[in-house]
Amino acid sequence: MERHKYVGRSAEPPPAGGGSPRILPPARAGELGEGWRGWAAGVGGRRDGGDGLRGCGCRGELAGPQLGIIGPAGEAFLWFSAYSPSLAPPKCGEEVNNQDNSKVMVTEVEKAWSQKYIVKNYFYYYLFKFSAALGEEIFYITFLPFIYWNIDHSVSRRMIIVWSIVMYIGQVSKDILKWPRPLSPPVVKLETRTDAEYGMPSTHAMAATAISFSFFIATVNQYKYPFELGLAAALVFSTLVCLSRLYTGMHTVLDVIGGALISAVLLVLLYPAWDVIDHLLLTSPFCPLISIVLPLVLCYNYPKLDYYSPTRGDTTTILGAGAGATVGFWLNNQYAVPAYTSDNFQFGFHLITSKTVVLVLARFFVGICVVLLTRQLMKSVVLGMLGYRYNFSIGDLEARRQLEVEVPYKFITYSSVGFSATVLVPLLHELLGLM
Repeated sequence: MERHKYVGRSAEPPPAGGGSPRILPPARAGELGEGWRGWAAGVGGRRDGGDGLRGCGCRGELAGPQLGIIGPAGEAFLWFSAYSPSLAPPKCGEEVNNQDNSKVMVTEVEKAWSQKYIVKNYFYYYLFKFSAALGEEIFYITFLPFIYWNIDHSVSRRMIIVWSIVMYIGQVSKDILKWPRPLSPPVVKLETRTDAEYGMPSTHAMAATAISFSFFIATVNQYKYPFELGLAAALVFSTLVCLSRLYTGMHTVLDVIGGALISAVLLVLLYPAWDVIDHLLLTSPFCPLISIVLPLVLCYNYPKLDYYSPTRGDTTTILGAGAGATVGFWLNNQYAVPAYTSDNFQFGFHLITSKTVVLVLARFFVGICVVLLTRQLMKSVVLGMLGYRYNFSIGDLEARRQLEVEVPYKFITYSSVGFSATVLVPLLHELLGLM
């Protein structure tokens, strides 16, 4: 399977008018000799001074997102993937700022130097593409509310709290460790959205481990089902998501193992405090204030990078959704039916009937429509207000990436989503007779 047209390597600066390095026969990263290291998309390098970044390919490490290999002395540089004559490196000495450098070297390179691959086994292809989606927003925004609407409020609360904590630690760890993703080639990357993020640890692996095992731990003592069945389901779910990150070329084996182990350790540490956290979450008068202020402080003080990465926005999305849901939990306990039951009472799953299936589907359909409408409405309203405040158009992607825009936009939007899922949707269910 041919994935690139050439691998160029040069110890000389590019021509004065721009252009590509000298073309040599294809080489593999492992054959370049001791001291060479991969330079994946999204990995920053050394500044040459000032606020600008030097991206000319001359001596010194290239700063900002690049695609290539840097030599032990910083004197050489590897271009790869499909070559486009129209995509020339910046002129020697040309200064480009962080945002522009990121946009040119990630967005345009992905378009012009796209990898080509052939799918030989569609079963594995669709299996792992689907498994990878289990770690994306579409899964969180459907599965976690589904648990709250149809299974158990206490289980949902524990899962959301664990998910928020685990994901925050995972996202921050990426931008502190700054380990690059696998070099491509040799791997083929089937995803591009998160390619600008660092790789270690895999937050997909962390989320899958946290969600599956927190669900298993929270339900095994409340519902009567075989322990082995629940454990096997949690293992299969987390394993599929972990393997999907290897299949799609987004992580190394170490990234995935590290993510799963970190998540497992956090689960072990959090489990003894579950009941205490849940009690404070439902009864403390300070819960709404802490639930909003603490995540906002964490988002505004997120580790800074030399270029734009979606990790801060994704982290704000997660913490915002968790904050809104937490406020909803507190309100429900204060003004609605108490959520506590006897610790010794074992619930049994209801027999599945056609009426039960229809009721579950109706709750889910009504709830997800409200959640998606809330998301779209708040997104438009908040972006419109921020655009008016900071004088930018809603479609201006660069403006939306700025700290003063991205954090309030993401946080308000998704905290509204979390609040509507836990407060507004149950009220609508009761109004429609779906409780």
